Amino acid sequence: MTDSVNKPAHAPRDLTRPVHVGNVQVGGGAPVSVQSMCTTKTDDAAATLAQIGRLAEAGCEIVRVAIPRAEVLDGFQEICGSSPIPVVADIHFDHKLAIEAARRGAAALRVNPGNIGSWERVDAVIDAAGEAGIPIRIGVNAGSLDKDIDAREDLTQPQKLVQSAVSFVRHFEERGFSDIVMSAKVHDVPATIETNRELSRLLPHVPLHIGVTEAGTFVQGTVKNVAALSVLLSEGIGDTMRLSLTADPVEEVKVAWELLAALGMRRRHPELVSCPTCGRCQVNMIPIAEEVSRRLQDVNAPISVAVMGCAVNGPGEAKGADIGMASGNGQALLFANGEPIRKVPEASMVDELFSEIEQRFGNREP
Repeated sequence: MTDSVNKPAHAPRDLTRPVHVGNVQVGGGAPVSVQSMCTTKTDDAAATLAQIGRLAEAGCEIVRVAIPRAEVLDGFQEICGSSPIPVVADIHFDHKLAIEAARRGAAALRVNPGNIGSWERVDAVIDAAGEAGIPIRIGVNAGSLDKDIDAREDLTQPQKLVQSAVSFVRHFEERGFSDIVMSAKVHDVPATIETNRELSRLLPHVPLHIGVTEAGTFVQGTVKNVAALSVLLSEGIGDTMRLSLTADPVEEVKVAWELLAALGMRRRHPELVSCPTCGRCQVNMIPIAEEVSRRLQDVNAPISVAVMGCAVNGPGEAKGADIGMASGNGQALLFANGEPIRKVPEASMVDELFSEIEQRFGNREP
């Protein structure tokens, strides 16, 4: 896996303080990490670990699990001990659960100070994280704002989120705790962008966890997350991210990696370049492109692969691809960097393409 980074000079993420969630660095110029959250019950350690395994295989680097009550802590401890990636304890309302999760092996805590209760309870959580040597992600959303700030009618929602976040960070730092990641989430795309831009300006040293919360099901949720995060990431804002979807969490991870790849920041699998098909096309492009996309998931090389449906969108328009094929009239032309390699029968063109990929690039770690 490579972490080629295409970012502006002096990107905000370069200026944030490095925080370590297990073996994953967040901030300090580290590659933007991909997170997700388990949908399994935490007291079912076997099911949760199985889901974590699938998430890790898809490229998830940090995973969060819910701690809704004390009865799940035994399962949580087992999960932390066997998970292949760092496990973050997600805590709401009960500060005692956060304290115990820190003792049970959490790689980090995620808490909303706005719903934990008194500052004394928040301070107890801070102390527990400090003793365990783990960071805290301060999570703020519309339901967990500072109560005094939330009551103000003169502030917009982004302003409330930002002011709450800043007040929480300042409290943590005044207590000498700086191992912080900040998130301020809302389901609205413009508000997400505005909020994180302002947080990056006011808290330039604090790593930001970005994402659109409650974004919706797969299609709508993907569009909303990509609309917001592509803007922020291209501006150098955001150190780690979760693309929340009402879907299998593995899909969150896949979309996150596709976004990072599209922005030229990180890539795990080859890029597929495929034409949208039209009346000139002489083959059924959609299933062909889908088959190539599926098989490319097993290729560990940072290459671009073109699948084109006719001569118009053949080697010329896909000249920048490392390798590809253009089909028509019962045959396909294989090409590399816009130059012809050979012609192959249409019936075997996908197999021939992958034979060429294996020969030229192998199934190697990029």
